[in-house]
Parts: sequence; C-alpha cells; structure tokens
Amino acid sequence: MSAPLDIAIAGAGIGGLTAAAALAGPGHNVVIFDRFEAPRPIGSGLVIQPVGQAVLDQIGAGGDARRHGRAIYHMQGLEADSGRTVLSVRYGPEGGARFGLAIQRPALFEAVFDAAMAAGADLQMGRAVQNRDGARLHFEDGSTEGPFDLIIDASGTNSVLSTLTSRALPFGAVWGTVDWPTDAPLPQGLLAQRYRRASQMVGVMPSGTRKGETRETATIFWSLPVAGFDDWRARGRDVWLSDVANTWPDALPFFEQITDLDQMTTARYSHGTLRRTTAPGFAVIGDAAHRASPQLGQGANMAMLDAWALALAIKRFPLDEALRHAERARRWHVWIYQAMSWAFTPQYQSDSTLLPILRDRVLYPVSTIPPVPRILSKLVCGDLIPPHASLDIRAPR
Repeated sequence: MSAPLDIAIAGAGIGGLTAAAALAGPGHNVVIFDRFEAPRPIGSGLVIQPVGQAVLDQIGAGGDARRHGRAIYHMQGLEADSGRTVLSVRYGPEGGARFGLAIQRPALFEAVFDAAMAAGADLQMGRAVQNRDGARLHFEDGSTEGPFDLIIDASGTNSVLSTLTSRALPFGAVWGTVDWPTDAPLPQGLLAQRYRRASQMVGVMPSGTRKGETRETATIFWSLPVAGFDDWRARGRDVWLSDVANTWPDALPFFEQITDLDQMTTARYSHGTLRRTTAPGFAVIGDAAHRASPQLGQGANMAMLDAWALALAIKRFPLDEALRHAERARRWHVWIYQAMSWAFTPQYQSDSTLLPILRDRVLYPVSTIPPVPRILSKLVCGDLIPPHASLDIRAPR
C-alpha cells in the first residue's frame, strides 16, 4: 500500500461505519464525525441481502451479525380479502447459503461499529458538520478539521454536504420491534405481508436478538400515506388494532404488544440519485447519494456496497483515479435498483386501483414462469448485475 491517507467520514451510520472499518483496516487514518452525542442506530429491523453480507464478512462483522440476525428464505405476500398469493420470492433452498439476514438495526449497528473500532478508526461524537471547504470540514460549533486527503459523506438523508434533490414519496410506514410470540401463527424464515389493494400493507418478519439478550423479536410494519400519519395517531391504538385484525388476524399477537403508538417509528421515503457521487478528495455514499423506498430491501446494502467499492478502488489505484473507478463501478447497479424500486413501489404503496389488479392478475402469474423466479431471486439478493462491476465482490451462490 502507498502512504496512508487521512480520511474523514461524516456520519456514523451503517455506511459510514462500514467505510471506516474497510479503510482503517488496511492502515489509513480514519476519523468519523457524527452529530449525536453517543453512537446510536435509527430505525427498526431490516434485511441484509447476500451482497451486503459479503461486505460484512470482508470487514469482519459477518459472524456477529449472523449470530443475532435470522435467515429469511422466502418473501410472501397475500391479498387480504381473498387470501390469494400475489408475491412469492425465494432466495434459494431452505438452509442454503443464500438468504436474507433479517436483523434488528441496533444489532447490525453494534456489529459494524465494533468492526470499525477494532480496525482502528477514531470516532468523534457531538461534531455536527456544517459544510465542506475543499479538504476541510467546518462544524456548527465553529471548529474546523483538516486538511484531509479524502472526505466521505455518509450522513444520510439529512446530509448538508450532498447536493442530492429527492422527490418525496406519498406513502410511508410505521415500524416497530416486538417479541416473537412463543405460539406465533407464522414460521420464522418468512417475511410475510398482507395487502388490501396497494393502499394498505401490513408485514411481519423475524429480526433475531440484540447483543446480550436472548429474546427473539419480530419487526412489524404498517403502510399508510404520509398525509395520514396524524390521523393514524389521532384515531388511537384500539382503532388501529381493529384495522390490523380486519386485514390480517394472524398478525394480532405481534401488533397487540404495542401498548402506546409512540413505540412505533414513522418512516417517510423519498426517491432520487446523484449524477456524480465523487469529486477530487470527496465521495458521497448511501442515502446521501441515492434514496428509494424500502420495497426491494436494499437501503443499508447499497450504503455498504458503496463503502466497499471505495475501499477496493483505493486499494488498487491512486486516490483521484480510485474515486473515478468506485463511482463507475457502482453506477449501473445503483441505477438499475433505483429504477426497479421506482417501478415496483406503486404496486404495493399507492392509491392506484389499476396497479394492484395488474400486480395480482398479470405480474404475479408471470413471476411463476421460469426463468422469472430466478431473476426475481437475484433481484432481491442484490446481484441482478454485479454490484461492483470491475471491482467485483462475490456473494454466496
């Protein structure tokens, strides 16, 4: 390796910590700046796809994540009123090497955080970035740090460094984490959803354990228009649980554990992609570079793939050339998944009356005809095309 680089990372989320672990490990001087006073994750459960798991393995966090997460081999959605299957995607054979890793966000955060600290990254909390002036960072308290050889913006949707303009999506969701009932009417290994047209979606997935705990958990979610968040809260818990029961009675043992609506986290989504994610001495990764709905389960995976692309490129090329290679390596993968998310989301989260009919009566039957099931599996796994092109990383097959 050439001389170690001085690298600053704005944001101690999954993408920023992955970049820190991947770059500090080979010996670069990495410092992470985060606006919070203590490191903490935001959000509920999520799925790490095989390509994301491959990155976790590379930074030494894969084993810890798998100990706490739970393997999902099947994603299934049924129409609430008829019980008809309208979505069925399998990763591969039950017990096989390809699966989605359903995990609580705190458990994933702790695994990646530990990897970054073990690699030698420095973490400075309570340092809110205000702007970037070339190779220097300026903070809200008036302080300045730098110069750095490379500044990485991993500060997510609230980035002050990214120029991304995104379009707000009309539908969001409320998410929560509950215990997995001992007599749960759903099997683990399944991400299950029920739909009423596209305007209502309810889901349950296993999400494993947190570090130091043994209780098995589930992540629950309920889709609704962003404009309806206040109404959902005003109507209260009892009315909401009645809606859940009418849509999916088997989900009640999960949802009725919510005793206060404040236990649920509201999530708003947007869609947008930066045309250029790098400049001399600067790179943007994760939600600061591209945003989409979580319908394909790729958000955290994309941030980790961006981070690993930078690490691979910096290992192989001088910095300015490496940044161009990293951007080029990620371009088509990001573009295709952004386009797929844009196409799929309205079929499951919208007020459309036509799209759910198309989904149920045309697209689902087509999805059962070979080779479409394999294509859908690769789409969900994250390797419909190579995630790093010439900087290839292999996921389990």
